[in-house]
Amino acid sequence: MHSQSSEQDKIKLKKIERKLTSKVGKAISDFTMIEDGDKVMVCLSGGKDSYAMLDILLLMKQRAPIHFDIVAVNLDQKQPGFPEDVLPKYLESIGVEYKIVEEDTYSIVMDKIAPGKTTCSLCSRMRRGILYRTAKEIGATKIALGHHRDDMLETLFLNMFYGGKLKSMPPKLCSDNGEHIVIRPLAYCAESELITYSDLKKFPIIPCNLCGSQDNLQRQAIKGMLNDWSKRFPGRIESMFTAIQNVTPSHLADRNLHDFSAIKTGEANQLGDQGFDQEQFSAPIETSDTQIIELT
Repeated sequence: MHSQSSEQDKIKLKKIERKLTSKVGKAISDFTMIEDGDKVMVCLSGGKDSYAMLDILLLMKQRAPIHFDIVAVNLDQKQPGFPEDVLPKYLESIGVEYKIVEEDTYSIVMDKIAPGKTTCSLCSRMRRGILYRTAKEIGATKIALGHHRDDMLETLFLNMFYGGKLKSMPPKLCSDNGEHIVIRPLAYCAESELITYSDLKKFPIIPCNLCGSQDNLQRQAIKGMLNDWSKRFPGRIESMFTAIQNVTPSHLADRNLHDFSAIKTGEANQLGDQGFDQEQFSAPIETSDTQIIELT
C-alpha cells in the first residue's frame, strides 16, 4: 500500500512539475524576464512559493537554450526562534550557490509599530532596500520574487478597495532608482498549484512569525473573498487574471492614459459603445491556463 501511494505521488509530482515549468517558461518568455548571461538573485524566504520558484528555475536552467546563473539569497531578519540552520542545510543539499544576509529588521519593526498594528508595510520596505543592496553587491542582473497569480489579484483588489488605484503587481519592473530589474516568474501560477507542489516536494517550510501571526489583515480578507468566489464561481479567478492582461484605457477614466478631449464625431472607433453589448459578456473567455494547456 505504501509503495502504491509513493508511486502515485511521483506521478502527481511529475504532472504538477510539468504544469508549473510550462507556466514559468511562458511568463519568462512573455515578459523577457531572463536573458542570456543573466545572474538571477532568487529571494528565498523559506515559504512554499519561494522554494517552488527556486526549484523550477533550477530545472529550467538545466533545459534552457540560454545560460544564466542562480544565487539564492535569504534575509535573516532575526525573528525570535528563527531556525537559522534550515535554509543553509537545504541549499547545500541541492548544491546551489547561496548567501544569507543577517539584518535585525525585526527589532526595528517591533520598536516602530504599535502593538496590534500591521507590520507588513515597514517590514517590506526595509526588506526591499536590503535585497536591492545585496543584488548590487553580488552583481545580480535580475531579482526574482516568489509572488504568484493570486498575489497579483489580491494586490489589485487591495489597491482598488483601500488605495483608490487600479494597480497590481507587474510580472517585471524596474526599481525606483533605476538600478534593478525585478521579475516574478510565478506570475501565471495559481497558489493551489504551488501548495500541491510544495507538499509533494516536502520543502522544509519556515513560517513567518513576524507578520503571518497577525489576524484580520486586509490581504487575508481579500484572499478569503477570492477563495469564496473561486469555489462558488469556477473560472472567475482565471477571467479576472485575463482581464489585467487585456486593458482598454478608452473605457476607463484615467485622463493620463487616454485623451478624452480629443474624442470627436466622424471618426470610426472599433472600441466604442459596442463594449457594452450583452454578447460581449456571453462569449467564452480564453484564460491563461487554457492557453498554456493547449501549448503543451
